[in-house]
Order: sequence, then structure tokens, then C-alpha cells
Amino acid sequence: MKEIIRLKKVADYHKMANLSAPEHPLISLVDYSKVTYVENIHQMTWTQDYYVIGLKRNIPYKFFYGQQEYDFDEGLMTFLAPNQVLSISDNPNLGHNPSGWLLLIHPDFLWNSTLAQKMPQYDFFEYSIREALFLSEKEESMMVELLKNVQREYRSNIDKFSQKIIVSQIELLLNYAERFYERQFITRKIVNHKTLDNLEKLLKDYFNEESLVNKGLPTVQWVSENLNLSPNYLSNVLKTLTGLSTQQHIHQKIIEKAKIDLSTTSLSISEIAYKLGFEQPASFSKLFKNKTEVSPLEFRKAFN
Repeated sequence: MKEIIRLKKVADYHKMANLSAPEHPLISLVDYSKVTYVENIHQMTWTQDYYVIGLKRNIPYKFFYGQQEYDFDEGLMTFLAPNQVLSISDNPNLGHNPSGWLLLIHPDFLWNSTLAQKMPQYDFFEYSIREALFLSEKEESMMVELLKNVQREYRSNIDKFSQKIIVSQIELLLNYAERFYERQFITRKIVNHKTLDNLEKLLKDYFNEESLVNKGLPTVQWVSENLNLSPNYLSNVLKTLTGLSTQQHIHQKIIEKAKIDLSTTSLSISEIAYKLGFEQPASFSKLFKNKTEVSPLEFRKAFN
């Protein structure tokens, strides 16, 4: 197993990237064009104890959504939370001239601010790199200006207002990111509808198996892995398209299959529950009533 390097401080990244020490110990805006990784960074895996908001250009590889290549070629934003594991198989600086910005924010900087509690609510910090945010030229200019506002503030004389001003700029940037991701979901309707079709086929095939007693119910994690998307990103795409989360789509398919068995077979409620992958028939009955407002037995009687 490869060794995982842990970057505890903002200064640790500066050292790894051959940059001078950060001007502030807990927050730093890095000019990515000045980053020079050492040659032996190949095959490196690391995790960091701080948030990273990146906006990079001229990266030496293409990004894909499923089999569809993104059509935004310039501004590419990524959002990484502390303790996520990152790796690279090639030095991104060798033979290339990438540019852009990295905003490093240690959680300690957010203490005693409203953003400390709100950060985990931004789902895109759990998206993978393949689910990055792609920006129009206008959107990119707006985000870069907000990043530079943060830098200008921590470079000025720090006073009792500094943290509040910086946090407000970060929060504004994150709120715009939410808006732009929503735009991305909408403008990629064809690709996202393909995701919906793939989900439907995946769940249909799963529940068409003869017996799910040993296999159990499909989880959100299992579904997202089979669709090659992160759980949060998949749920957000589905909510935009259908108003339902991944878990709700799974439940919808369970109820659909249950109604067929209740109305066309003489299987007992327990047999239907085990057939659908439930360990306990009571859990099946509870879900069915929660979703249909009648019990499985009441549904069968009313149908008949």
C-alpha cells in the first residue's frame, strides 16, 4: 500500500509546492502558475486537514462526465473538504503550464463564524474531481475576483473585522458555486437524462433477480458507484431532474415491485419482503405504509 502523506497545515502545502511561507497561517490564496512540484511527486497520495477551493486552467488532461466530455474548456473549479484522500499518477507541471488559483482554508480560521456550521452543508465538497464545476468566462471572472478579495483582505492590516469580511467573501463564493452547479445540471440535461435512464435500468435489473434475501437492499453508495458518480452529486442531479433523491428513487422502485407482487401473486407479506431484500418484514411494511399511506395488506385487499 502506498504511503499517504498528511498535510496538516496550510504551510505544508506551500512547502510541497515549493512556495514561500504563507502570509497567514490559516488561509492562503496560491497562484497555481507558481506551483512547482518536485519530479518524484509521481504516484503520490496525500490528505490535507484544510479545505481547498481550486480554479485551474490549462490542465494537461481532459475531464469527462460519464462518456461525455465537458464543453467548458477554461475555468474548472473543485471543492475539497479536509481528510479527503487525493492522488496523482503524473506530475501535472512537467511539460505543461497550468494556471489558476487554490484557496486553502484551515477549519480553525472559521471558528466562531456562521460558516463553520454551514460548510458541511455544501454538498459539492463531497463531489469527486470528475464532477467539477465548469464556468463560463463571466462566471470565472466573478469567482476569481472573490478569491482575490480574500487575498487582499488577509494581506491588509489584520483587525477585528478581517475574519468577518473574509468569511463573507468565501460564503458569497460558495453560494455562487451552488447557483452555477444548478446551472450545470440544467444545461447538461441530455447527459443527466442518460444518468436517469441508467439508474432506472440498474434498479430494474437489481430487483428482477430471483432472490435478494442474501443480497439485501441496494444502497445509495452501491448505486452511485455503479453509475460512476459520487453519492451527493448523483442525488443533486436526480433532484434537479425529478425532485427525488437517490434514496427516494430506490424506495420508489421497491414500492413499484411490491405493488406488482401484492396484486398479482399469492405470496405472503413476509415472502414479498424477503424477495425484495428486506431482513425484517416489519421494515418493509413500515416503508410501504409511509410511501402509500396504506399497509401492504390493506393495499392487497383494496386492490382485490
